Amino acid sequence: MPLRAFHQLFSERLFVNKTELIEYISDNADISKAAAARALESTIEAVKKTLKKGGTVSLVGFGTFAVGKRAARTGRNPRTGSAIKIKAAKVPKFRPGKALKDALN
Repeated sequence: MPLRAFHQLFSERLFVNKTELIEYISDNADISKAAAARALESTIEAVKKTLKKGGTVSLVGFGTFAVGKRAARTGRNPRTGSAIKIKAAKVPKFRPGKALKDALN
């Protein structure tokens, strides 16, 4: 697919999957798809490891990934309506940066 057609497709889509993102990185950075895939996987792995340790990942202009805590609570089983206990959990959070917010408005 020619680069111009790909950029047009990428900018018009409401959803982009991992394969398409790798193709975009490959074309935009002028690297192979294999190298783009390794770079993306490495980035995702670094974010996961940092969050697992309780840290944050800040990408200036894009946003910050952090870990939040969800308290234990009581919920309802939708089938039976009976009360169930839901354990406390750590959840990933993303706070967009100013440049990302500005790009959307």
